[in-house]
Amino acid sequence: MDYLKTVIPSQLVSDRGSNLVVINPGSANIRIGLATQDAPLNIPHCIARYTNQIPKFKVQDQMLNSQVTTAQHMEREKAYDIIASLLKIPFLDEEVANNSFPRKIGRVDGHNQQSGRGAAFQWANVYEQDSNFSLALGSSKNEGKSGEHMKKHEGTDAERISSGERKFRGQIFGEEALRISPTEPYCLSRPIRRGHFNISQHYPLQQVLEDIHAIWDWILIEKLHIPHSERNMYSAILVLPETFDNREIKEMLSIALRDLRFSSAVVHQEGLAAVFGNGLSTACIVNMGAQVTSVVCVEDGVALPSTEKTLPFGGEDISRCLLWTQRHHQTWPQVRTDMLTKPIDLLMLNRLKESYCEIKEGELDAVTVVHSYEDGMPAGSHKTRLIALNVPPMGLFYPTLLVPDVYPPPPRSWFHDYENMLEDTLHLEYPRRPDMSDGLFPGINVGYPMWESYPIFSSKPKKEEKVGLAEAITSSILSTGRIDLQRKLFCSIQLIGGEALTAGFIPAVEERVLHAIPSNEAIDTVEVLQSRTNPTFVSWKGGAILGVLDFGREAWIYREDWIRNGIHVRSGRKYKDSYYLQGQATCYINS
Repeated sequence: MDYLKTVIPSQLVSDRGSNLVVINPGSANIRIGLATQDAPLNIPHCIARYTNQIPKFKVQDQMLNSQVTTAQHMEREKAYDIIASLLKIPFLDEEVANNSFPRKIGRVDGHNQQSGRGAAFQWANVYEQDSNFSLALGSSKNEGKSGEHMKKHEGTDAERISSGERKFRGQIFGEEALRISPTEPYCLSRPIRRGHFNISQHYPLQQVLEDIHAIWDWILIEKLHIPHSERNMYSAILVLPETFDNREIKEMLSIALRDLRFSSAVVHQEGLAAVFGNGLSTACIVNMGAQVTSVVCVEDGVALPSTEKTLPFGGEDISRCLLWTQRHHQTWPQVRTDMLTKPIDLLMLNRLKESYCEIKEGELDAVTVVHSYEDGMPAGSHKTRLIALNVPPMGLFYPTLLVPDVYPPPPRSWFHDYENMLEDTLHLEYPRRPDMSDGLFPGINVGYPMWESYPIFSSKPKKEEKVGLAEAITSSILSTGRIDLQRKLFCSIQLIGGEALTAGFIPAVEERVLHAIPSNEAIDTVEVLQSRTNPTFVSWKGGAILGVLDFGREAWIYREDWIRNGIHVRSGRKYKDSYYLQGQATCYINS
């Protein structure tokens, strides 16, 4: 503590953060970097593997509602009109009814026209120039280069593979994977969906784990320049969303320690890390991610599990809503835009949303360029006027406007976790499960007391709330049951995640939450705190601070312990949550 009192904060980070890798995985993106960095890398959390299956390109996502039902469509139109009334803009069909002619849409010649505030995305180069490159990667791992293997490919693709001049890359990561043309022989996989492992009958657990390992390993080697031979000199800080269940956390620890070969690792909760990232100790954390929005209250550095709320929608749903709104108003070009089968369209819509969507009263439109991406051809440019740009972000308050895609939950057996340290059965010995691969969990009774404050946390899926954001925030804070804490939390709301950057969103949250508080509650003030750090990276930054300040490292798990026996509760090791470091963090932040 004497060292903490005298050291300069920047020197402390430099001294202790150079060998700490902070990893904050999400459904759409992963934020990762050394604790000494000002900001992390923000990389799409996906991988595309070469495949010889037909059809050539596919996305490994099993959706349950690919089509909007009539009832959902009616609810969406009703939500639009409620929002239109609040924003003082025409109702959904009002303009269309008054205008018998469709809006004029012009095409702009040229391939590199500006789309709003950015150029068109380019198709990824899927070929490897090195003639010695091996195709023994991904799904073609066991196929070899026999004549039978080559016959499975058609036309020039097979010629390119057999000629040795141009060979397909075995796997492609990050944004580049999202820019692969649908005509190319690749399968895109997103190992995390809606805050959980993307497990289905088409995407087994082992493949999910292999994909996470491959993505993280690629980033460590290619982006952070940490080769396998030096990995034992680094420790990992996993900043994980509250949506993950106990077994998912254990799997990620296995990847970090066993597969990526970090010397040690520690887990911090995303909401809790956000508090420290902004120099607070008490706040209501509202995390608006790409696919999930979560709410949790933190008091004096301790997360309150009873306040946790999970909403199954996020920024990507706003982008989908933007497309639906423009098509309904006939402002979208007559082109095939499909966020699911053409992920490059998702990149374009996300950028349009970030550039033009905001929350404000009155009609909001913008003249911009929309791009079309067709079967590997150069991007087409279409100049148009987008309207009602303030409606889609309001879908966070009225989620029936968004009609989120539904994905199947993991099988029920996934939650029958025999290593659950939350129950009395913890001290019983269980035989190894038949579905557990050798070495996946080296020891039974692997305990993580970090989560012992979460009763039934890992024994069943998280409950998703069917309410809007304002109701979720209000319900979360009121569930604390103490008027003094409630008043403090209502004046200490912290917005994190990419959607927190939406212009006008802070006053909208304050207004909607104030209206959502029941009239019988003695609360009349709501305030959203300005973030001291980029809201997209605040949890990552908090994880870096916690890692730097953890001098005792009593919470850390070491690779040797994990591989040999796991960490037994009966061994006396106490896995402390990051709130034990709150005093140190406060000392550092206030210095």
